[in-house]
Amino acid sequence: MQAQTAIDPLSATFAALADPTRRAMLARLALGEASVNELAAPFAMSLPAVSKHIKVLHSAGLISKGRDAQWRPCRIEGENLKVAMDWIGQYQQLWEDRLDRLDAYLLTLQTPSSPAPPPEGKP
Repeated sequence: MQAQTAIDPLSATFAALADPTRRAMLARLALGEASVNELAAPFAMSLPAVSKHIKVLHSAGLISKGRDAQWRPCRIEGENLKVAMDWIGQYQQLWEDRLDRLDAYLLTLQTPSSPAPPPEGKP
């Protein structure tokens, strides 16, 4: 039997966000709570497949599941998304500086060169 290694929250968040179906589910949950059936509605997949996606999102701490009688609402949880945004934010200034330098360089390529001086001896 293999021992499972714990995955850090940031890696779990990015792994969960890597799938477009899970990103779409999070976008839906950003509008408010939804049941599993409501989350499944836009997708052409079985409920067990939807449940697997929900399990990944829940394991990553991106959603929580509630219980209200027969209704089991899912809701978005923002803390691990904030951790991911903070991590990405560390690199924002680096990329903005690089893009500013690239923009300045491209402007120098678009600026016409000064006219060449006339040859010696000719006005």
